[in-house]
Amino acid sequence: MCECCKGQKDIYLPELAVISKRRMLNGTELFLHLEKESGGDWQYTPGQFVEVSVAGIGEAPISISSSPTQKGLELVVRNVGSVTKVIHKMEVGHKVGIRGPYGSTYPIEQAKGEDLVFICGGIGLVPQRSFIRYALDHRSDYGSITVLIGTKCYDMRLYREEIALWQERKDMTVIETIDTAHDCWDGNVGVVTTLIPKIESDLPKSRVLVCGPPVMYKFVLMALAEVGVPDDQIYVNLERRMKCGVGKCGHCQINDKYVCQDGPVFRWSDLATVPEAI
Repeated sequence: MCECCKGQKDIYLPELAVISKRRMLNGTELFLHLEKESGGDWQYTPGQFVEVSVAGIGEAPISISSSPTQKGLELVVRNVGSVTKVIHKMEVGHKVGIRGPYGSTYPIEQAKGEDLVFICGGIGLVPQRSFIRYALDHRSDYGSITVLIGTKCYDMRLYREEIALWQERKDMTVIETIDTAHDCWDGNVGVVTTLIPKIESDLPKSRVLVCGPPVMYKFVLMALAEVGVPDDQIYVNLERRMKCGVGKCGHCQINDKYVCQDGPVFRWSDLATVPEAI
């Protein structure tokens, strides 16, 4: 190894992490709390992601759901492929590899003193939760906090107990909706855009953070444009498409943008010339 490379971290070498807590959030999403086998803690900023690996199987990019203000690393893993299938079978005490964190971050410094509006669709709540929890732990740094959560159906809702606690707080507003009515649900029914008219904060002056399934972005962005939110006040999380995490494989390339390097968090005004992104 040459002198200039000594002390540099190998971007391809994962660190071992131990599963300290696990529970199913719904039928497909597994919540994990991880701790470093070597001790210490991860350094990251809300919006970033890590590569989670299983020896002999492969790895997958997973958004960080915890806040750097807490100990350990929290992830939510959807059972959709060979790697995640194995992870879903793991128990407390089992180990996975972690590379990262990688990617761009939410505007935690630029947004200080401003109102925050989080628009979350389905599993899009997972990365947004990182910034939500960070903002709550630094509550005096931000204005009003509004969280809109849309889920396809009642049984797919995430973080139910935590959302109930958020709804009890006096220093934030949380509104949920489900696409399809359910006997156990007395809240709003409809897509997440039906919640936008219920926002009490001054939307054009707020930082609006959007994350959800691809089909959601077009309609949310249209709704925000209708109420006059500037493009440079909107942030979108394009966590899909990623693979290697370090801009080498090209899997996440969208024209001149690499989601894993330039994103996954983008200011919407920066994507004005990249219509393929949404």
